[in-house]
Amino acid sequence: MIRTLHRWPGLIAAILLGVIALSGAVLSIYPAMEALNAPRSSGMSVAELASRVQAQEPRVEQIRRAPSGKITVYFYEGDQPAAATIDPGTGARIGSADTPALQRWLTNLHRSLFLGDGGRIVVASGAAAMLLLSLSGLLLLARRAGGWRHLLSPLRGQGEGRRHAAIARLSVWGLTLSSATALWMTAATFGLVPEGADAPAFPAATSGKSGLLPAEIAALQQVPVDELRSLTFPAAGDKTDVYTLKTASGEGYVDQGNGALLAWNDAGAWQRIGDVVTLLHTGRGASVLGLLLGLSALGVPIMGWSGIRLWFSGRRSRRQASVPAGKADTIILVGSEGGSTWAFADTLQDSLTSIGAQVHTAAMSTFAPDQWPKARRIILLAATYGEGEAPASAKGFLERLGGLPGAPTAPVAILGFGDRSFPAFCGYAAEVARAAEAKGWQQLLPMDTVDRQSPQDFARWGRALSAVLGTEFDLNHQPKKPQTRELVLVSRRDYGAEVQAPTAILRFALPHASIWQRLTGRTFPTFEPGDLIGVVPEGSVVPRFYSLASGSRDGFIEICVRKQPGGLCSTQLTLMEPGDRVQAFLRPNPVFKPKRGNIPVLLIGAGTGIGPLAGFARNNSKGRPMHLFFGARHPSSDALYAEELAAWREDGRLASITNAYSRGPAPIYVQDALRRDGERVARLLRDGAQVMVCGGRDMAAGVAAAIGEILAAQGMSPATLKAEGRYAEDVY
Repeated sequence: MIRTLHRWPGLIAAILLGVIALSGAVLSIYPAMEALNAPRSSGMSVAELASRVQAQEPRVEQIRRAPSGKITVYFYEGDQPAAATIDPGTGARIGSADTPALQRWLTNLHRSLFLGDGGRIVVASGAAAMLLLSLSGLLLLARRAGGWRHLLSPLRGQGEGRRHAAIARLSVWGLTLSSATALWMTAATFGLVPEGADAPAFPAATSGKSGLLPAEIAALQQVPVDELRSLTFPAAGDKTDVYTLKTASGEGYVDQGNGALLAWNDAGAWQRIGDVVTLLHTGRGASVLGLLLGLSALGVPIMGWSGIRLWFSGRRSRRQASVPAGKADTIILVGSEGGSTWAFADTLQDSLTSIGAQVHTAAMSTFAPDQWPKARRIILLAATYGEGEAPASAKGFLERLGGLPGAPTAPVAILGFGDRSFPAFCGYAAEVARAAEAKGWQQLLPMDTVDRQSPQDFARWGRALSAVLGTEFDLNHQPKKPQTRELVLVSRRDYGAEVQAPTAILRFALPHASIWQRLTGRTFPTFEPGDLIGVVPEGSVVPRFYSLASGSRDGFIEICVRKQPGGLCSTQLTLMEPGDRVQAFLRPNPVFKPKRGNIPVLLIGAGTGIGPLAGFARNNSKGRPMHLFFGARHPSSDALYAEELAAWREDGRLASITNAYSRGPAPIYVQDALRRDGERVARLLRDGAQVMVCGGRDMAAGVAAAIGEILAAQGMSPATLKAEGRYAEDVY
């Protein structure tokens, strides 16, 4: 519902909103220029200002002060009315009072599109659409981030969707304020909100005298120029006329003969609200705010363009099925948010068609088994949106399934698509699987998952599907190359040559970002130790992921790599020399981070698994108790980060270091080191310690067994710690 509310107003009103936003962005510059150029009048009274102006322009009729501080005087030159801006310090003219032609043109465009009252209503409709877009976009940003408290956390994802979200997160606050105040001002223009207190009734009687100079009038002496809106002088020769004084706090009349305040009305609440709304929308009187709102407005055309591209890419991804639904023996239903899952559906459809299947492919939102009389199997390819929610093309699927009187007769296979770096990995597919089981829907295959669009995971599942169908086919999915940034290697340290396991610590420079890349969200994302860097090796489009040993604030990108036999990416990386370049992108890994607070942390790793653990220690400037258990082959060849670890132990970033070398005079594995130090480990766990394990699967399994033995006396297990969010693994 929220996505629909966000998508369609944006698509329909994109051009209108772009015109309004761009004209508003340019107009935001003028209040700042006025404020910058306006002479200062702080500490001066209205009486003093009026005297100086009258000395320069004896036939002055009115003085006006703009919120920016610019003071304009209206007077007569001969028989002709004239106006000029003046210097309050001298009362002398310093410039023309005419609004620049471009500013007038932009103002008319921005307010009414040159269409009068009808145009104002159209612009107000655009403001209403912008307010709806801003509020719905804010909700979508919170959902994307995993909750309001994560709204300002580093953005996940990549490509057009991430850029759209990056600009939106910067702009939404200003756009919400601008659109809401625009609606108020339109309502005030058409008399739909009260205007506030009226001017007081003109005095029936005056002193009948004249000649008192403004400097001698106490009522004018008590008003600072900074509070002045306007001062209208009495008509020359008319002793019954008066001074009309308007300030931020009200309006009244002053006798020109004796200086008495004849009548006064305080500004009402509605007038004060209107003044604040005008200030917030125009920036007049708050030029810095105006410029910030103008910058926010610049995001509208960028977001409009990226939003349209996202919509079209999603439309293009929805291919027409090869056969009508009523004739198909295989139904493939796709639940996708950004469109990538449809590409896997295309590969599956092509493979099944090649073996003679009659395939119909459609969105999960079209689920209608009563319209598939010949269906012998139903395959669901389901991605996940946000925190386990239905993606766009799966809207209403669970409701339709729940509303069926019984389960569909054709068995189902469910394949979830997701990213293990997100907490709700394949959460929606799992929910679909639970609903299917509750409905009694026969399974063609147990639910399976594809992590990070892995062709290998998809091919593995395809082999299982072909076996169940009693045929042979391969799902050879060719993914598109991800959008990457070029990283330049600046240094390397080599280990492991003596034990025939070449390993290197590689440090890359952070990519430089231009101002335009910063504004459009195309910078290299911020990152922390434990996040993943996806490296795309030469001659491949499939990335390999490595855990980061550094964070953005360290000023570099660092990974640990061991050369794998036949490994395309590890071979390329371990052969790199400083100055060489590689293509890479960031993938957040929020589940592998130390929890906030000061609870102890057990860092357990082996081999290149030391990378993110070293990064956690490097960033532990507050001296949180971190205890490292590190396993390697031999101290003379595999002591990765030995110098840094010793320094971090010295300055308190590491509370303790326990090394375990499997080769040498006293061989020991890291899980054995945990058992040997079981009493201390048990005490730390009783104190609430978090366990973080990084390295190979066999090592991780051994560590889990050792931790299980240590916890057994307390009636706990690693599964208990995982349920409490105290046991995290980064295993490969």
